[in-house]
Amino acid sequence: MTKRVILITGASSGMGYAATELFAKHGWHVYAGARRVEKIPTGPSIQPLHLDVTDADSRQQFVEDALADGLRIDVLLNNAGYGEFGPIEEVGLDKVHKQLETNLVGASELTKLVLPQMRQQGSGRIINNSSIGGDVYSPLGGWYYVTKRGLNVWSDVLDTEIRQFGLRSIIIEPGGTESSWLDIAMSNALDNLTAGSPYTPLAEGTRKLLGGMLKTAEATSEDLAKVFYRAATERHPKRRYYFGLTDRMLARFARNHPGMFHEGMSLIVGRLTRNKS
Repeated sequence: MTKRVILITGASSGMGYAATELFAKHGWHVYAGARRVEKIPTGPSIQPLHLDVTDADSRQQFVEDALADGLRIDVLLNNAGYGEFGPIEEVGLDKVHKQLETNLVGASELTKLVLPQMRQQGSGRIINNSSIGGDVYSPLGGWYYVTKRGLNVWSDVLDTEIRQFGLRSIIIEPGGTESSWLDIAMSNALDNLTAGSPYTPLAEGTRKLLGGMLKTAEATSEDLAKVFYRAATERHPKRRYYFGLTDRMLARFARNHPGMFHEGMSLIVGRLTRNKS
């Protein structure tokens, strides 16, 4: 039986690392890409490759290296991403471009490189690691949430275009997950504050808000890797996958009751920042 093949981005940590191990364990051939190749898991079914999703030459080389082995491409897992947090007023345009290039444009450009092979095969799946942040939001994450909302819409449009060829584009929406995501996002938020920023109390309040939510996180990176595997292997894949009921219900509430969600978020943040300015 021919080994199934998956390309995974952001494979050096978190969900990408866990997914690389899980797919290899299940007998897949894994082309695992990341900027820090030395941090990618190793194994007989894992091919670690350098990949910077924001660089066109790097993306091209990543896919060419996979195709050079003469194998098929069954799945592209667009996992690479990060949170460029900070007040919309103060986040520099260079950081905005980096966030869009990493979380959205890089995924789109990689997908364009693998679609011809998948179309020739008559099968294949594009799995996009988004976030419930495609539906819900908090202060300071404006550009991050834009990329996740955009990724959701992009994936849905793509799915309508490629189903005719036997292909699918699927969104995974993780919620609170045990990872270093919050530390990185809030570190970026502090870096993006200007000297004497009026948003400093808001940054402190937002850290408390998100930190409190993540303390109750139900999922680990290994849990999400299993969700990726379901999306890759189920005979009739869904358009959206969530880890648990809490994530699904929160995203649904935000979609169906946007005004209530917005007012609730504003009240919570107001309480956290009151008397700190």
